Amino acid sequence: MSETGLRSVTDVLLAVAAEPSTGRRLHMLVDAARDQVGARYGAIGVPDGEGGFARFVTSGMSEEEIAAIGPLPRTHGLLAAMLESSEPERMPDIRRDPRYRWWPAAHPVMASFLGVPIVAGGEIVGAFYLVNKDDGGEFSQADEDAIVLLAAHAAIAIQHAAAGERSRELSVVEERNRLARELHDSVNQTLWAAVATAEAATERLGGDPAGAAAEVARVRELAGSALEQLRALVFELRPAEVAADGLAGALQKHVDVLRQVHAAAIRYTPPPEPVLRAGAKRQVLRIAQEALANAVRHSGAETIDVRLADHGGVLELEVADDGAGFEAEAPALRGRHLGLTSMDERAALLDGALEVRSRPGAGTTVSLRVPAARHRPRGGEEP
Repeated sequence: MSETGLRSVTDVLLAVAAEPSTGRRLHMLVDAARDQVGARYGAIGVPDGEGGFARFVTSGMSEEEIAAIGPLPRTHGLLAAMLESSEPERMPDIRRDPRYRWWPAAHPVMASFLGVPIVAGGEIVGAFYLVNKDDGGEFSQADEDAIVLLAAHAAIAIQHAAAGERSRELSVVEERNRLARELHDSVNQTLWAAVATAEAATERLGGDPAGAAAEVARVRELAGSALEQLRALVFELRPAEVAADGLAGALQKHVDVLRQVHAAAIRYTPPPEPVLRAGAKRQVLRIAQEALANAVRHSGAETIDVRLADHGGVLELEVADDGAGFEAEAPALRGRHLGLTSMDERAALLDGALEVRSRPGAGTTVSLRVPAARHRPRGGEEP
């Protein structure tokens, strides 16, 4: 590759590295690949493992042309070949290759071809497809070298997307588990009390009609409470998202749900939205949710105060209750209270400091501080 070509590729890689969105990174890479080698059309394909493509990012075609072609292609023919071997392939006319197969009628006519697999950790995770050299000739070794270099960076973008997807899947599982605990700790207990009260009413029907009527009234009250709790949990199945609501707004929505389910008075006034990366916001929200869950379930508190603030570039979260408290320095505390371990781990991911202050009979305060160096944005929000 010439010095000019290498400088051009380096400039592209620097620009791509500064782009936080995986989708836009892939678009930038395929556009750069097409420009670098003078191809009329280009694409990056990321297989879904089921005979199709999870992503197929194109360059050189209009939206109308893409719509006319139809659904995403399957991994067949030369598309599949680039996903089966780590070796690049060049050919003067793709139509003469025995692996060339049927293409949609609206698909552009293809001739010269350059295919470069994208390899990450020894595994082929995608491929570059470039067709129709602008001058009508063939793609060169220099063209291949340039795309191989771009493919190394595309591998990082694809790995980043896969890690993000795994993180989202774990968040879904975690949210389901939290809701299951909420269902067990609130609705299940209320319904159990309603059943026990109904049994007591049955026993008192013959000898104490007035007492039985009081028990029935209590059953009605408990059933109504369970219904309200279920409504709140159904609402929470569509939980607030920091990406749409911001951290302050998402925390407000969560507090609103807890107020419907639990008797404690939860005081929280949303502040201006803190300057924080989206991924870090999700971690802070999870810490706040865990601290609130402990307060409403286990402390017996009458009042819970939630504070979120940004002081001099340091994000501060505090959840304080006036409940029963516990021995915060007890050696086995983390083993018994897994939620505290989870909060510690999340704080460590943020390079933050988590402090739990509590004494028996004196309530509990959970405090989180996240330093500016960690929570200020680095080139934009996470995807």
